[in-house]
Amino acid sequence: MVRIRGSIGDWPVDLTLELDAEDWRQLAQHVPPPPLGEPQVAAARAPASAAPVDRLWQTAQDLLRGSGRIEGPQLLAELEAFSGNAGAAKQLLVRLRHDARVKVEVVDGTQVFV
Repeated sequence: MVRIRGSIGDWPVDLTLELDAEDWRQLAQHVPPPPLGEPQVAAARAPASAAPVDRLWQTAQDLLRGSGRIEGPQLLAELEAFSGNAGAAKQLLVRLRHDARVKVEVVDGTQVFV
């Protein structure tokens, strides 16, 4: 049995797949063998979700670097535009705020990211 939980946009996903021995055998036929000389644990080094998250983080850093200075509300709107949802945008904003390379100033009551 394989259980997949998460979300697609704002929609929650909770999917359970029950596979018998024949299903697993057929599925295994579509998985290429690991390259010779490489240990089989190498395929499990990073979770599958790491790449998209890292791309979003890199894009957020590039956005801030490219703008030089940007107000918090505008930055949040731009982060939401490329991440696809408000939750991911808020997480990126918090991550930027706590990054040692990012300076946050308060100008007229508004946070400005530098």
